[in-house]
Amino acid sequence: MKQSGIKKVRDLVDGVLLLDKPVGWSSNDALIKAKRILNAKKAGHTGTLDPFATGLLPLCFGEATKFAQDLLDADKSYEAVVHLGQTTTTGDTEGAVTLTCAVDVTVDQIMAVLARFRGPIAQVPPMYSALKRDGKPLYEYARAGITLEREARLVTIHELEFIAYDAPFLTLSVTCSKGTYIRVLGEDIGQALGCGAHLNALRRTRVGALVMENMVTLAQLNEHAAPRDLLAPVDALLSSFAPVALTLELATRFLQGQRIALGKESVAIPEQLGRVRVYCDARLLGTGNMQEYGVLAPERLIATSATP
Repeated sequence: MKQSGIKKVRDLVDGVLLLDKPVGWSSNDALIKAKRILNAKKAGHTGTLDPFATGLLPLCFGEATKFAQDLLDADKSYEAVVHLGQTTTTGDTEGAVTLTCAVDVTVDQIMAVLARFRGPIAQVPPMYSALKRDGKPLYEYARAGITLEREARLVTIHELEFIAYDAPFLTLSVTCSKGTYIRVLGEDIGQALGCGAHLNALRRTRVGALVMENMVTLAQLNEHAAPRDLLAPVDALLSSFAPVALTLELATRFLQGQRIALGKESVAIPEQLGRVRVYCDARLLGTGNMQEYGVLAPERLIATSATP
């Protein structure tokens, strides 16, 4: 008789892991591995990195998952190596080579072309992407040999800086808006140079206010005696928001979902309207929205702060 297995009890773990994703791992595989090491009950990532890419992959656990969307919408920075003179089916190293040609470009030509890609630009999403058409991701069509028409989308390249050129490899630093495909950017730069290109390597260095200097590897996480000590607090995701500190009485009202007129209270009010992070006795309660006349409206609340 087959015995039923005992389901492992997962722990309530809150925080953010700034993972240095290794090459060859999908973002979801890295998340599953980290979740297992931490024995966490709830987890999610904040936007995928392609398997061939490395670098900063913020993983959210527990209450931090409530704020993951903010990082999906955030600007991101990368270091990219573009292989000039060779195109592939996927726009990166995972695809088959489709065209090879001689590379005869100068640094001056490269600098002139890079200037054309700064600021708002139109990008056609690649067929090898997770964007869906009729409920099916584009990469499934691509693997079946089907190419669909895709509308160009407007993205913004905030910074595009030349780092090095050792022909045929061009190394660039990129800061861009959400929805930008660095693979497509590399291909378009190669096309503009008249030699074609694909992305040879990609490393993400920043997501919003989160930077790579605080990253840890899966090996470090696995080998650490207390891996949860490597997690950043939930409010690491909210550092760009102004803080608001409430009294115990006001915190109770805030957690009950009440709008609070802070202008009538002895509470420091941020100069700018918009989203804020809210505390009581240095404990994060959640986020709120500062409105006109000093009114604070609750937005997303931390469940573990139900009783301030």
